Amino acid sequence: MTAVDRLAGRERELAAIDDFLTGVRSGTGRALALRGEPGAGKTALLLRAAERAAPARVLRATGAEPESQMAFAALHQLLRPVSGLVDALPEAQREAVRGALGLATPTGGQDRFLVSAGVLSLLAEAAVPAGLVCIVDDFQWVDRASADALLFAARRLGADGVGLLFAARDTAEARHALKDVPGLTVAGLAAADAALVLAARSAVPPVPDVAALVAAATGGNPLALRETAGLLTPEQLTGRAPLPDPLPVGDGIGAVFGEQIARLPEPTRLVLLVAALEGLGDLRLVLRAAARLGATADALDAAEAAGLLDIEPTGIRFRHPLIRSAVHAGAGAADRRAVHRALAAESEEAGDTGRGARHRAEAALGPDEDIAAELAAAAGLARARGGYADAARTLIRAADLTPHRRTRSLRLKDAAVAAWLGGRPGQARSSLAAAREAAGDDGPSVEIAQLSGRFELHSGDAAEALRTFLAAAERTAEQVSGQTARARLSILADAAEAASYVGDTDAAVLIGRRAEELPEPGDPADAFLRDVLIGAGALQGGDSRGGAQRLRRALDAVPDDGFDAVLLLWAAAAASLLGEGDVGARFGARAGRVARVSGMVGTLPVVLESTATAERMNSAFALSAALSEEGLALARETGITNSAAAHLANLAVCAAVRGDETDARAYAHEALAIAIPHRLGLRVGVASYALGLLDLGLGRFEQAHERLTALTTAGPGAGHPAAVWGSTADRVEAAVGAGDLDAARASVEFLKRWSANATSPRARALLARCRALVAEGDAAPELLRHSLDLLADDPGAAYDRARTALLLGERLRRERRVGEARPHLRHAAEAFGRLGAVPWERRALGELRAAGEAGDRAEPAALTTLTAQELRITRLVAEGLSNRDVAARLFLSTRTVEYHLYKVYPKLGVTSRTELARLLA
Repeated sequence: MTAVDRLAGRERELAAIDDFLTGVRSGTGRALALRGEPGAGKTALLLRAAERAAPARVLRATGAEPESQMAFAALHQLLRPVSGLVDALPEAQREAVRGALGLATPTGGQDRFLVSAGVLSLLAEAAVPAGLVCIVDDFQWVDRASADALLFAARRLGADGVGLLFAARDTAEARHALKDVPGLTVAGLAAADAALVLAARSAVPPVPDVAALVAAATGGNPLALRETAGLLTPEQLTGRAPLPDPLPVGDGIGAVFGEQIARLPEPTRLVLLVAALEGLGDLRLVLRAAARLGATADALDAAEAAGLLDIEPTGIRFRHPLIRSAVHAGAGAADRRAVHRALAAESEEAGDTGRGARHRAEAALGPDEDIAAELAAAAGLARARGGYADAARTLIRAADLTPHRRTRSLRLKDAAVAAWLGGRPGQARSSLAAAREAAGDDGPSVEIAQLSGRFELHSGDAAEALRTFLAAAERTAEQVSGQTARARLSILADAAEAASYVGDTDAAVLIGRRAEELPEPGDPADAFLRDVLIGAGALQGGDSRGGAQRLRRALDAVPDDGFDAVLLLWAAAAASLLGEGDVGARFGARAGRVARVSGMVGTLPVVLESTATAERMNSAFALSAALSEEGLALARETGITNSAAAHLANLAVCAAVRGDETDARAYAHEALAIAIPHRLGLRVGVASYALGLLDLGLGRFEQAHERLTALTTAGPGAGHPAAVWGSTADRVEAAVGAGDLDAARASVEFLKRWSANATSPRARALLARCRALVAEGDAAPELLRHSLDLLADDPGAAYDRARTALLLGERLRRERRVGEARPHLRHAAEAFGRLGAVPWERRALGELRAAGEAGDRAEPAALTTLTAQELRITRLVAEGLSNRDVAARLFLSTRTVEYHLYKVYPKLGVTSRTELARLLA
């Protein structure tokens, strides 16, 4: 086949590939997906890319339909040549990748994103020194674990010199999978280019009219053109004889191959069928399985002579994927089952029981527990390696073959869990519904109910999740010892989380009582969680003293090290219930660090909700937004829709502080579009609060008063305790600005009750500030000064300190004490300027001018000039992490971290990591 034949009319595609390769060779990360129908010439374009990639290294893999359910099969094929570089990866990633590639025995269920992050790091290592081009053909047949890892890497390529070039059939499924990858459609050829292909494959060149007719009939498909050219006579090509009607391409290009295959000897067709169903191209395995069925090695000669396949010493490859399809379609069902049985026997003799089980499943005529058990074991291995999506598909097939209802229900339940962990929430829900149906009266109903509630809590209706958890907890009420007690505590914790999403205080009280009925756990983590549930229920049920004592006991038991991220989030919740938002923020930030170290990315979107909120409460608005952007991207990747709503709501608050009305409204409305139908009261409250804060900052006091009051009185999500408490200080200020002193005083009384058990300086400072706003005479300035004193040693209170200084300066100026007012107004303006709080800075500067001083806008803090990615990197570097560790925790390559730091240092005016840490401190 000549270059003209293969690449005629592909100037646009070749130019795009050349641009792709140029970027990779210059050190830029690139990804490109070629999409087109079978025979469009995608493989030829990939071959050209491989030829022109030098000096970059090239790795290649091809998806195979029989391997599409085998976790990490394509990744193993692609990365095998560079597997020696795995030892250079950070420890957690190294072990995950070694397990995924079969280089070590997996130690347990790996987080699928940890494997993906390790793959990204390995690609970056392999790109040194001249770049790396990974070429993956037939992406539509790549197993899901491999596809997830490669697409994860494609979304995060930076200054790595790594290029990912995919080719896939242009199907709806492939378009969805590759939606985040820049795409290029490889369409049919125009008539003039089609004529070149026909001329290269024909005895005589076709006349233009004939070329145009053939191009139209084949849609310009290059493979169809080549195959049709070989079936037309010189007379037909030159127009001296009419063309056949229809042209010999049948209902599809595969029909041409089907005719060729049908003319082959029966032994040849048998060996071709073995090769088609084996799918890996393992010549020895194909020949051994064929021998079991009576065919010899020389049966392949006729297929090779017909140009249907290429044979090498250790491998066999069909010349085109459609040939495999035609072989499969032309065989009878009984023949296919016989071949699968032969392949199963040979695979098992070679020690590959997982592959053997899959072949046996294809040969099964009905339920068979032995085969189902083998498939379940194969799924267990895939799950241990992090291949959850592939494990789910295997478990579903195992369930189909399982004769006993209870066992079938258990396998479907396990399939649901695997699908959820594999980022397939729709499949998880359908599998769980099937498990529930299969269970009947004897199945694991409580476990299924808890899973159903968790799925609902993460991506559905939080109120329905709460109902499901409470019902499941009641079904275990009579068994309260040993493992059953621990399981019930887990369900009650899930219910409490759902109640906090919804804002259902009655449910929280009930959950606390049910937790108190459980025996005192021996495990410290379980005892802590039980105390939090009991304390939260008591506090919200009116037992302020008893609830506070129980929550204090829980927080006193939190160790300096040893709690996982989820338990630290419960500690953050306990502190917030005590009115100590700053203490809660510290636990939230700590949870984020623990989650990153653990590598369990699947939990990170939820953890980052608290971490981002913590940074916002600590005046780090730019970093808070950066973390929410990261959390939002991960939430969308993992299908945790309700976490996406939380991050959108936080982004809305950060935009409101900046005075960015367009972004604040866009984020808030997108959050509300998820949160209202899902009954996420807290998310509704935070998004609505953002809009009220925006009005307050812009001086629209009436609108702010109306919005913030609505959080306590009416509308979806109104009355959520956390939203009501978190907005109190702003609600007081808005009410005073709008002239509604009665509403302001009522809000102050609410804050007094809420913070009655709070001991942190920031909580007491907030109350003093709110009391000052409704105080008369000299009491107001004194309360504001007291608030400032309480915040003096709190580096995270810069925003609250500036807000208080502004209020004090305004009060003093109105009392004509301008000399006293100016320092406070000047401090407020400078602090707001550094924080990027534009409307608040503008208000402070206006007050300062009114006090007789011409203030200028302050330069924003250097950190506010960094991009979101640069901020995330900078924060971790300042904590003392190496570039390699930063890369591991942010799922980047080390080279990308180095690239960003190269830009960060001059932006911040520092030259060392020590100076960077000092600046952030």
